[in-house]
Amino acid sequence: MHSTADRAPVDLDTLVAGLKALPDQDALVAHGGIVTAVRPDAVVVEGLPRTACIGDIVRFGPAARRALGEILHIEAGEFVVAPVTPLDRLSVGDVALHAGDVAPVPDAGWLGRVVNALGEPVDRRGPLPSGRAAAPFVPFGALGRARVTEPFSTGIRVIDLFTPLCIGQRFGIFAGSGVGKSTLLSMLARGGEFDAVVVALVGERSREVREFVEDTLGEETMAKSLIVVATGDESAIMRRRAAPLAMRFAEALRDQGKRVLFLLDSVTRFAHALRETGISAGQPPVQRGYPATVFSELPMLLERAGPGGDNGGSITAIVTVLIDGDDHNDPIADTVRGILDGHLVLERAIADGGRYPPVNALASISRLAARVWKPQEAELVAGLRAMMARFEETRDLRLLGGWKPGNDPQLDQAVTTVPQLYKALNQTPSDPLSTDPFAELAEVMRNEASRS
Repeated sequence: MHSTADRAPVDLDTLVAGLKALPDQDALVAHGGIVTAVRPDAVVVEGLPRTACIGDIVRFGPAARRALGEILHIEAGEFVVAPVTPLDRLSVGDVALHAGDVAPVPDAGWLGRVVNALGEPVDRRGPLPSGRAAAPFVPFGALGRARVTEPFSTGIRVIDLFTPLCIGQRFGIFAGSGVGKSTLLSMLARGGEFDAVVVALVGERSREVREFVEDTLGEETMAKSLIVVATGDESAIMRRRAAPLAMRFAEALRDQGKRVLFLLDSVTRFAHALRETGISAGQPPVQRGYPATVFSELPMLLERAGPGGDNGGSITAIVTVLIDGDDHNDPIADTVRGILDGHLVLERAIADGGRYPPVNALASISRLAARVWKPQEAELVAGLRAMMARFEETRDLRLLGGWKPGNDPQLDQAVTTVPQLYKALNQTPSDPLSTDPFAELAEVMRNEASRS
């Protein structure tokens, strides 16, 4: 007769084998609750553990179903959960399992890859390596960052002339839909002065992702890039998660002393996702339908970019801002403009006139330009701006025949010079990047003057 001690190992092996044979092993250890209400934009769950926090992931049904939600609001034992993936055929009484915080830990091995907002690869190139658990994010504070001092060339003449940028600067591209924000951003992504490029494509068309990877970046730039994608057909939660995940990866590289170029297209669609999730959580709208939390979330994201500590690492952020209805006083545009260190304004009328990039140099500004220009360059740019302003403000007068040469020498010079300047600034995506914008400008204008 066998003793209890003799039978224990055999019984344990049998138990383990039986557990492994079960189809849904996660349910054995996950804490769960029950769906009590299903709304068009959210689900109400009761019974989740007290450890569940806002931002945690909830899984509905078996793992193979992949129906995920995120906790948005907690009150009196009720959890408001917004869909991360489609929650098809979900009904009252279904089981909801608490999956916790699923935010991935970025690793340098992610460079060269394309991932979704959950950190899962979407480029069909196998699993991603997991990085070491990072310390909680701690802001640098007002005096904790290094100063921004070093300029860099974007290769785009109109930017390098009128709104020059520095390493660690935060810059915005403001334009209406279809004016050329994404195209200009793709030109900026080709800059070679950075150790790594992190791109967040939020709310973009799905067909453009592959074009951006293969045509815009190319193999050389893609090898040092990470692209985080949340297309326009994905849920608001996925679109809201994409930009912070990309920023977290950029911060990890910056902390290693690398110069990182962070591109976000677009911050407006990120704000739209914040609005959708905020309203789903019951937050009241305060300005044009946006809850108050949107205007606190935007600086919390964008302020994370910039120079790092004394290790030489930095995040240079260039973000696009979609101007709804071409209204530059839109609350999102107005808020972001106050956060950034400069902005570039693209205008539809300039694009319709065949000039590219369609930049309104008079409405654009770089708050760090004085650290880039030499004294003679600053004087030249000021003179060019004055001529452009004179040329534009008299456009209607000249069209009506109210200008005659010889009556106003300054206007005569503007009429002669500004069209040549506009032609010199024209630069399409297929043109080579500029290396010395002031010399190239002088050369083009000399050639145009000799022809006339």
